[in-house]
Amino acid sequence: QVQLVESGGGSVQAGGSLRLSCAGSGDTYGTGCMGWFRQRPGKEREGVATIKSGGTTSYADSVKGRFTISQDSAKNILYLQMNSLEPEDTAMYYCAATHQYGATWYRGCRFGYWGQGTQVTVSS
Repeated sequence: QVQLVESGGGSVQAGGSLRLSCAGSGDTYGTGCMGWFRQRPGKEREGVATIKSGGTTSYADSVKGRFTISQDSAKNILYLQMNSLEPEDTAMYYCAATHQYGATWYRGCRFGYWGQGTQVTVSS
């Protein structure tokens, strides 16, 4: 089992920044991909960024150049630095981890562990 707990969400004006954190624990944490997803109002959940165990990162086109995914392996914390935020970034953001039977495939990774989510609201 893997447990994931997000924090760092909040309200910010357009152009501002936020850093999301995801504290992870469990037997298989950190052995595969980690990722951030989001669900915007009225839309399906979508992938935002992933990082593989070797450090390779991948981003959705909509956030490329503005968001940065990183992790502190020693502390088992995953981060998402979000800069130049836009109202369209308003969403519930979820941290996710690899699961061998996970139902969500994204950027070559199979995700099946999810955090509870943290809300990000960007006002214009």
